[in-house]
Amino acid sequence: MSLRTPVVRARWCDIDRIVDLITGTLCPTALSAWLVPDEHRRRSVLAAATRIWMEHALLFGDAFLLQDGSAATVWFHRYRPIPPPPGFEDRLAAVCGEHHQRFLFLDQALAARRPVEAHNHLAFLAAPPGPEGAERAAAVLTGGQRWMDTLNLPTYAEAYTPVHRELYRRHGYADRDEFPLPGGLTAHPMWRLSPYWANPLSGNSAAHWAARPATGRARNDRVTSWALH
Repeated sequence: MSLRTPVVRARWCDIDRIVDLITGTLCPTALSAWLVPDEHRRRSVLAAATRIWMEHALLFGDAFLLQDGSAATVWFHRYRPIPPPPGFEDRLAAVCGEHHQRFLFLDQALAARRPVEAHNHLAFLAAPPGPEGAERAAAVLTGGQRWMDTLNLPTYAEAYTPVHRELYRRHGYADRDEFPLPGGLTAHPMWRLSPYWANPLSGNSAAHWAARPATGRARNDRVTSWALH
């Protein structure tokens, strides 16, 4: 299928650029400060952890860049449980050091609330700050969303700020019940149907939205979206 969009599909050679974009987006946030309290090490630790997931996304999902490389989205195709990256916990411990338990704790908290039905997961949305960044974020989301819609499955995202919630709402996402995260933060899960989705039992209402029980550990279905907003 041929699509005219403002984005290009990312390749392995684009990983460095996308990791830089995600790290730059995440670094100023309260979430990153909780994950890596050491301000001097924060950027390097976040970049190393993001790279693990970015590489995994190109094996189990898709990534898209604006044509000028100034913004990106990263998606996981969660048609079934996704295995963790090879040697995930050891690799995370190696790059995050004493902070790696925080990453794992957040990983578990998000995975516990993710929908169980098949969907595409918007794991990262990265754009530079400021008015131009907001325009680029909207453009790259529009392009990536068009690709995801052609797969005829709902899409899921977590928002951590009012700005991102409003952006997702403008792109057809509906709010779901918020839930607390470590460090006094709150996650706002959001759900969007593909316009081609024809399942009458699935919808943008809470009655049709399944979530994992908030107990136990989803070992084979880890999350990436901590590095998003």
